[in-house]
Amino acid sequence: MQHRDTMLEIRPLEALLMVVILLTGISFSMIKLQLVPHIPIVLAIFLLLIYGMIKRVKMKELEAALMDGAKNGLGAVLIFFFIGMLISSLMAGGTIPTFIYLAFELVTGKWFYAIVFVVTAAIGVGIGSSLTTAATIGAAFMGVSGALELSAAITAGAIVSGAFFGDKMSPLSDTTTLASSTVKVDLFEHIKNMAWTTVPAFVLSLVIFGMLSPTKTGADFATATLIKQELVAMNLVHWYSLIPFIVLAILAVKKVPAVITLGSATLSAMGISLILTSKQEWGGLPAILYSGYKANTDVEVVATLLSRGGIESMLFSVSLVLLALSMGGLLFKLGIIPGLLSLFLKGVEKVSSLILSASLSAIGINFLIGEQYLSIIMTGHTFDPYFRKANLHPKNLSRLLEDAGTVINPLVPWSVCGVFLAGVLGVPTTEYALFAIFCLASPVLTILAGLTKISISNSEGKAAA
Repeated sequence: MQHRDTMLEIRPLEALLMVVILLTGISFSMIKLQLVPHIPIVLAIFLLLIYGMIKRVKMKELEAALMDGAKNGLGAVLIFFFIGMLISSLMAGGTIPTFIYLAFELVTGKWFYAIVFVVTAAIGVGIGSSLTTAATIGAAFMGVSGALELSAAITAGAIVSGAFFGDKMSPLSDTTTLASSTVKVDLFEHIKNMAWTTVPAFVLSLVIFGMLSPTKTGADFATATLIKQELVAMNLVHWYSLIPFIVLAILAVKKVPAVITLGSATLSAMGISLILTSKQEWGGLPAILYSGYKANTDVEVVATLLSRGGIESMLFSVSLVLLALSMGGLLFKLGIIPGLLSLFLKGVEKVSSLILSASLSAIGINFLIGEQYLSIIMTGHTFDPYFRKANLHPKNLSRLLEDAGTVINPLVPWSVCGVFLAGVLGVPTTEYALFAIFCLASPVLTILAGLTKISISNSEGKAAA
């Protein structure tokens, strides 16, 4: 892990003060001043550089810390680019338009948000990727929501909730595998144990989305009918247009590396686009992988719905992720994160205090670094010996890493998942986060489990006393 060595050792209260200043500044700039997150992140980096120089850290070392942090995002950047190409190819190949058409056939408006939540959850479990789920079926549901003039924020919240339920509970998910392997717990024992908090969070989410769903949609279906007719007229609705998604699902199930999986789905979609496009336009198809798909239609709502994707559409997200992770590199190297973690470790003799401290650590690292993998790894390695010392089974910790680590990332506006989802779904993170019920409920339930000791197991696997 690249963030292992720090350049400074600072007192916990000093670390806490720096964190409060940084988060207050970033939050004020984004919420009150309505700045794009890049600007407050850059200002935070400058503040950390000044802090480092006051502490007499060499500028060369500070620059190295920035680069170390950014390196952790290179894998995510590559995935972002491939998903950008995948989205544009799925548009051209008719995959997402066909999903939209089928979604209109399925959805009546009644129970809409609940249906969105359940469908995205099922697909998320099947393919094990929250971001891919949101970029495919999620984008389709956002189109349906817009046509029915329903709340984009609630729809996005339902998509994010369902997608991260799938990401959390799927044995194909990289975060699920990482959480279990970090504290050396069997993968399927980890998934089984997560049901204690995940099932209640799922049921609660389903009930709330059902209550939020409209009881009628009235004349909105005139727009839905218009969209369906236009999609058919554009020659974008075919059964074989679903083949790229099937390719995606099969390769994901077989645990083929993400780049190969996404690339294969993109190539298959581009192949189908040759069938749907006249030979005279074949020469322009490769360009959409960079600039995105542009719908050739006079129906404005359809043009807005389909014109998206491409590497270019990911540049905003990529630049923000690299800046946020660079800031994270400085936070660790300057001893701020280790200092903050040591604050969490005070008074963790009680089971409830230990679980609360570990949960706050996982949540805090998500907000400070914006990266769920580092939240899982750093919290896992830091608290594993304390859980074992307290005679707690490590599966308690692996569940916590998902409840307070994995599902928190999409709620952070400057995080890897937050910026990606805001771009793909077209809804600011600060708006959909209020309705990402599953993601909000999960950490609360894991903390409550610690307080009540319900589902908390000792090292022998029995209920903790």
